[in-house]
Amino acid sequence: MSAWLPVAPCTPGACLEPVRTPVGVPRAVLRLTAVAVLLLAGSAVALSPLRERVPAALVRSWCRWTVRAAGVRVRVTGAAVPTGGLLLVAHHVSWLDVPLLAAVRPARMLAKSEIRRWPVAGPLAARGGALFIERDRLRALPDTVAVVAGALRGGAAVAAFPEGSTWCGRARGRYRRAVFQAALDAGVPVQPVRIRYRTGGRTPSTAPAFVGEDTLLASLWRVATTRGLTAEVEVLPAVPPGRHRDRRSLASAAQLADPGTGTGGHGHQRKAPSKSMCPL
Repeated sequence: MSAWLPVAPCTPGACLEPVRTPVGVPRAVLRLTAVAVLLLAGSAVALSPLRERVPAALVRSWCRWTVRAAGVRVRVTGAAVPTGGLLLVAHHVSWLDVPLLAAVRPARMLAKSEIRRWPVAGPLAARGGALFIERDRLRALPDTVAVVAGALRGGAAVAAFPEGSTWCGRARGRYRRAVFQAALDAGVPVQPVRIRYRTGGRTPSTAPAFVGEDTLLASLWRVATTRGLTAEVEVLPAVPPGRHRDRRSLASAAQLADPGTGTGGHGHQRKAPSKSMCPL
């Protein structure tokens, strides 16, 4: 792992709360089966010639259905999302963040280049318009920024997690600046989105967190067995183009739009490997 890559101190042992009064195994298996069915249906559409004709409203609904199938209620509130080129940014807690952002507005996701080589997921991500990043090549960063800026100029929405690593949700990292340069170069607004996970309606939950050495299978099972889990997605006011002159101030403005974000930690000394979709 390159030394410059962002990492978080969050680990499963230190950050993730045990699931209390979990749902029964049959119900959890049923949830995961429903998620698999929806993913297969979505994959079939993504690989078909008809994928570009699918209405955005249907994509948003499919993303909500997929999250809901896992047993997670979804609440989307806040401002209207601008049309045209747009940089969607949010702090990064879970694999659930990806469909939740797409439920706000379907977007081209920034993804690490390793995903391109994954069986099934790699081709699907590529066909879905993902922008791949070579995380171990710092010299490739300007080219990546240029590619993102080109997509934004073309009217696409691009989704990024500027922390560059997943955090547990109790603590969060600072927003990295490079991806905001693409928004500046393209002259498009930045749309901050706040994602929070709760159980019982009010209690913050770390159950969806996907951090450190946690495996995707363990995370999926933890989400599927958690009772009363809710994802709150709040669309914050967009940062219009032209208001900030450099990427540092633009990144700060986007992060300050969400009072819950900021450099944080639990006092851990151990750093966990990044599970980020985007290291920018």
